[in-house]
Amino acid sequence: FFLVQRACPYMGGQDKPFLSAWPSAVVPQGGHVTLWCHYRRGFNNFTNFTLCKDDRSHVPTFHGRIFQESFLMGPVTQAHAGTYRCRGSYPHSPTEWSALSEPLAIRVTGVHKKPSLRALPGPLVKSGETVILQCSSDTVFGHFFLHSEVTFEDPLHLFGELHGGGSQANYSISPKRSDLPGTYRCYSSVTHSPYVLSAPSDPLDIVITGLYEKPSLSAQPGPTVQAGENVTLSCSSWRSFHMYHLSRDGEANELRLPTVSSVNGTFQANFPLGPATHGGTYRCFGSYRDSPYEWSDPSDPLSVLVTGNPSSSWPSPTEPNSKTSNPRHLHVLIGTSVVMILFTIFFFLLHCWCSNKKSKLPAPMYQQQESEGVSLRLRASLFLTPRI
Repeated sequence: FFLVQRACPYMGGQDKPFLSAWPSAVVPQGGHVTLWCHYRRGFNNFTNFTLCKDDRSHVPTFHGRIFQESFLMGPVTQAHAGTYRCRGSYPHSPTEWSALSEPLAIRVTGVHKKPSLRALPGPLVKSGETVILQCSSDTVFGHFFLHSEVTFEDPLHLFGELHGGGSQANYSISPKRSDLPGTYRCYSSVTHSPYVLSAPSDPLDIVITGLYEKPSLSAQPGPTVQAGENVTLSCSSWRSFHMYHLSRDGEANELRLPTVSSVNGTFQANFPLGPATHGGTYRCFGSYRDSPYEWSDPSDPLSVLVTGNPSSSWPSPTEPNSKTSNPRHLHVLIGTSVVMILFTIFFFLLHCWCSNKKSKLPAPMYQQQESEGVSLRLRASLFLTPRI
């Protein structure tokens, strides 16, 4: 605190301002962030304000400057990461400055490789159960930060522990928390630079199930289909759900479709799965628009069984069916045809040459030549006649 006071000396009033960041204090490397210095009850209490960095490092973009209302900082680098404070001057006394605000941590992301985030036992949490969110990396990190788009204004700080050559951190969420569902990401950082973070993990959606009664799930044309046959799964309920979610056992991703009203008064959604290739067990859930992470009980499981061999029902270009000639026989047929055509052209040219010679010979010699031509044609005919 003494170092901060030397960097931003106290000069007057006891009113403490509030420093905030928009759109977030977690900023991607190369991005921008706007810093506001104000009272919580409004933005117009100060005519000017100034910023200081707690570690007293020199950031040329604002060092020693006085700003009005806000300051746009960026493109940010690792040097911008750290904690900041502000103080403001008053309209009636421009030379008098307020007390320092509470520190605001600016975290710069995208510097290290992203960690992974998973939920134990899974991202679909039955109402009343506990879920553990686990951040992990194959690199040793001293800190992890868990961020929720719904719950946490600031990332939740977790200390990393060594695990299998890397590091990880666990965060347990009790079933009593009503703000559990939402989208989570985690970041990591090394011990000596806690505000320089990794890229964010892939987003993880945590969903609470069991808040409404279950819908029903059916298959068209039926749960047992031939390989290659089109399959559609229909999820329906008498409740006016806005969205249906279809999951398959063993897969993390789920399909979602908006609800439509059916002729019998139910609310349903049809999931076309296309030509069937493999079976599986499916369940569906219903949810409402204003609470997309709060789902109903799952429908009864529906097992789809696929029978037959897909290659025999749906031949590929490299696997012709019985209506297609064998490629090897096709090659023999083409080769034989080419040979016959060449022999026909040769015979035609030979016949034209003989006719031309006959027109130039005397009659006795012409008759002799004609008899020789007949003999030649006879021999050619015998040669070209295929043997059975």
